[in-house]
Amino acid sequence: MSNKADHESRYQQLASDIASRIAEGSYREGDKIFARSSLASQYQVSSETARKAVCVLAELGIVEAEKGSGVTVKSRENALLFISRRRDARTLSFLKNSIVKKAERQMKEIAELKEEVEMLVDLTERFRSTNPFIPFEITLEGKLPSIGKKISELCFWQSTSATVVAIKKKGALVLSPGGSTLLEEGDVLYFVGDEGSYSRVKYFLQTLLTKDPLDY
Repeated sequence: MSNKADHESRYQQLASDIASRIAEGSYREGDKIFARSSLASQYQVSSETARKAVCVLAELGIVEAEKGSGVTVKSRENALLFISRRRDARTLSFLKNSIVKKAERQMKEIAELKEEVEMLVDLTERFRSTNPFIPFEITLEGKLPSIGKKISELCFWQSTSATVVAIKKKGALVLSPGGSTLLEEGDVLYFVGDEGSYSRVKYFLQTLLTKDPLDY
């Protein structure tokens, strides 16, 4: 298979080289440039390779090959057209291969990213399950009905099954805040609880209802 591909490449390259010389004006229309045997000898290729190269050029109207008369240049314009199309084909092939390689590389990177995200999620879940006291945090913003109330007024633990362990107020961290601590806008609430604690606390602070909406 590879030998066939190499053979085809050689006669195509030979045809391209001859067409380039015609296009450049090294050979003029009407010039007799080669006999097939001398063509094979000059380019150090087999007679079959030379024959195929001449056939390509003859089919495109670039040269005319007559038995016993050698190869005669027929059309410089057709030679220019052949060179232009061959150059465009090479550019197209290069772009196609480049796009395919980049797409394959991108798909590989996406697959690797997906795998890393799955690992991160898995590790996070395992880490949290083995470290239940890592606190959740939520910032009191907007017009929450819980803002302006003391922790003792909220019955926080009874309503959410979560325990407030700290509050950050204006950059200062208050550990184990007492029941008299007033909740203010901008406070960051730190609390511990089970996996459903965050959604229950968020819902409770927004509504001050003691029942999770998922329980209705």
